[in-house]
Amino acid sequence: MELAIGIALIISYIGLAIYAARGGNLMTGFFVMAVIWLFFCILGGKLTWEDGMKDILQGGPESWGATAVNVIFGSWFGKILVDTGIASKLIKSVTELGGDDPFIVTLLLSIVTGIIFTATFGAGAVVAIGVIVLPILLSLGVPKYLAVTSYLMSVASGMYLNPVLFSQMQAIFEDMTYNSEYLNWAFIAMAVQLIIIGIMLFVHMKVLNKTKRRKSWDLNLNEENVSLDNVPAIALITPIIPTTLSIAFSWASIPAFIVGSVFGLGVCGKLKGGWNNISRVVSQTFYDGVIDVASLLGFLFILPMFNKISGVAAPFFDPILGDLLPKTTLGLTIAFVIIAPLGLFRGPLTIFGAGAATVGVLSQLGSYSTPFLFTLMYVPTIAMNLAACPTQSWNLWALNYSKVSVKSFMKTGVVWAWLISAINLFLVFVFFGS
Repeated sequence: MELAIGIALIISYIGLAIYAARGGNLMTGFFVMAVIWLFFCILGGKLTWEDGMKDILQGGPESWGATAVNVIFGSWFGKILVDTGIASKLIKSVTELGGDDPFIVTLLLSIVTGIIFTATFGAGAVVAIGVIVLPILLSLGVPKYLAVTSYLMSVASGMYLNPVLFSQMQAIFEDMTYNSEYLNWAFIAMAVQLIIIGIMLFVHMKVLNKTKRRKSWDLNLNEENVSLDNVPAIALITPIIPTTLSIAFSWASIPAFIVGSVFGLGVCGKLKGGWNNISRVVSQTFYDGVIDVASLLGFLFILPMFNKISGVAAPFFDPILGDLLPKTTLGLTIAFVIIAPLGLFRGPLTIFGAGAATVGVLSQLGSYSTPFLFTLMYVPTIAMNLAACPTQSWNLWALNYSKVSVKSFMKTGVVWAWLISAINLFLVFVFFGS
């Protein structure tokens, strides 16, 4: 019976991976999978129907309430960076600093984009900043495929430190903490990704296709609705305030986002005009921030149903997969390096795909530490899925916005994303696996 159930679960898992790779809605996909696996766990005697209703279907979404709140506040902060003109001002300053060398400007914009997304989160923020950055790069003569790839990989580079994305993963690895041990690795992982982006830009712009110098002083920043005259120089530190407070002073993420948001609004003169105006500004930006992540919130409330039932179902995999999985951290690391592209197309190595089931199986069948498994799954989720996969929502937007084909995008970025994954997975072993 257990062997038959294990085979059925694996078949359904493969079905989920295929469904996700074809662009299926993950919210409904994971709900159906949670119900299917719940049925098999009840059939196999691992769970009663009453416990399934209470602990899985009810307890799952409830357990991610804190994660959802972090996502909302992170999106609110990103909305403020855009609406106040801080993001535009920062990007314009960097563009002017780079002069008329497209390579230098693109490299600096990549670094700044990564820094912005160490705290900012949400498709809305990626789109809002993308409509500033991408026209600049295209005006400088950067090939469309390279402009899009470098921007999206830069967005992803900041996610190693981003407390919002961390909290989403933390809901799966409940005993994982955003501490100095993790941050030491995360800073290096982000630096590795930015360095590889720089090498990619150098190869494409200086070796393979020398891009001519163009003046960048008067580029259109799509800022017609935002006056940059109201953005003082001090406002440019706003993007790093939440992350700095979290890292240097061990602040919780929500107070850090609130301080950063209030600071940004205050120095840009958005908190003037009396209490009614202040309330309106705060309410409107918060509302817009929630709208930006509404679909993500739905996914976040369904995913924990599947996370919880995958832990219950894990023993069914032991007779089938128990002897196939590497027994050592080095062996598992090498396996992840080889199969890192399975983080693409919502595959089994990304949390935003079938990876939640992978976590459940690995955590039950192996004696791996939480920091090791957490970072092991984090790397392909960021370097492959968020940075180089066309099924990621904001990546798909960038391709449509810039009229870049999926083939060109993947041809440009996947090999570099795989290299980033290999290096950072090796660092996972050095920091947490040895």
